[in-house]
Amino acid sequence: MTALDAVLDHITEDRLRAAARAVTGIPSPTGREAPLARMLASRLSAAGFTAQAQHLDEFQANAAGRLRGSGGGEDLLLYAPIDTLTTGQPELDVPWIGPELRQDMRAQPRDEGPFVSGLGASNPKGHAACVLVLAEALGAVRPDLAGDVVVAFGAGGMPTNAIEAPGYPARANTGHGTGCSFLLERGWYADHAVIAKPGDFVAHDEVGLCWFEITVPGVHTYVGSRHRLPYRNPIVTAAEVVTRLERWLADHPARHRTASAAPQGVIGSIAGGWERMLAVTPAACRIRLDLRIAPGTTPMSVKRELAAFLARFEDVLGVEMVLAIPGTSTPPDAPIVRTAIEAWERTSGRPHQPIPDNSGATDANVLRSRGIPTVRTGMPKVASTEFDVDFSRGMNTVDVRAMRRLCEVLARTTFSTTAKGAA
Repeated sequence: MTALDAVLDHITEDRLRAAARAVTGIPSPTGREAPLARMLASRLSAAGFTAQAQHLDEFQANAAGRLRGSGGGEDLLLYAPIDTLTTGQPELDVPWIGPELRQDMRAQPRDEGPFVSGLGASNPKGHAACVLVLAEALGAVRPDLAGDVVVAFGAGGMPTNAIEAPGYPARANTGHGTGCSFLLERGWYADHAVIAKPGDFVAHDEVGLCWFEITVPGVHTYVGSRHRLPYRNPIVTAAEVVTRLERWLADHPARHRTASAAPQGVIGSIAGGWERMLAVTPAACRIRLDLRIAPGTTPMSVKRELAAFLARFEDVLGVEMVLAIPGTSTPPDAPIVRTAIEAWERTSGRPHQPIPDNSGATDANVLRSRGIPTVRTGMPKVASTEFDVDFSRGMNTVDVRAMRRLCEVLARTTFSTTAKGAA
């Protein structure tokens, strides 16, 4: 039996199910990942890794560990974020997520046949569980590898600004790859990286994202004086802007499509007026949107494109970029790309076919921008005839069988990258 076979034998569906339940059962909304990070660091230490929970502050932390090779080889970083997109707290999620929290929207894991469900059970926690179980298998087998295997679980990977609520960090920078950046700044670096995030393929590039705030001006006045004083309600003007902007966003992918990306845009928030005082109009209304950008497209070029569209409106509309993360790319002939594709093909038993029209962004952009050649690979979105799979259900349900397959892709990539003679 080869060392790879021994590692794969250790990665059973029972272990994967238990790991998925363990990570799902510890709440980790963006900004409050520390308890989960401490558990992951403890398990890495128990597996023989030199590991630590790396705190950004009292509430937010990464987990990282290193299994040292014999020397002379190249190091590989296996990375997965651990924060959930929503919080699982009704007072913060409802009504925007729906009228109430469904069972799968809570950090309470449960078995459903071949599936495990619960908040973030697939994205990101099922992927993190795969990295964890592979790490424990490597620790149990102790294969003779030349390079180090670095395993890291990052805080703040979701596209969100800070959550303003009791028990969350006062820092403004808690999402958008904050944990990944901190990890690399503190020396947890490697020659190559693989990030485990959804998608049953190997991606060498992905889109970036820009957030914009559009300000629609108006006149602050009183309902009792609407007929006597100047009246310009920015909420009404914003309705027209949103309608026309939505059509512009629908055409955005056609203007910026690449071989792998179809960057999308969405209006995510509108704010205007005092909810406590509906008798008056506000002097401004704010529209916020997320606009994805293809690798090679600069944030400033997209800002100018949006500003040119808004210039068509008669009312003066201010637009500011409030977030910018450029898309990134690893050369398709880079060793980590070739190795990961070969691992995917050996595991799948068929030729790898790139998936087009992608618009999701991950911490891979942080890894690549810091100079680490990086690929992304993961599991397909769950499918079942037993329940409907909407966006949240897809995030919150993982197929244990798919976890086993992803682990094999990651294991084969690890051996090919860090084994003796691999460099």
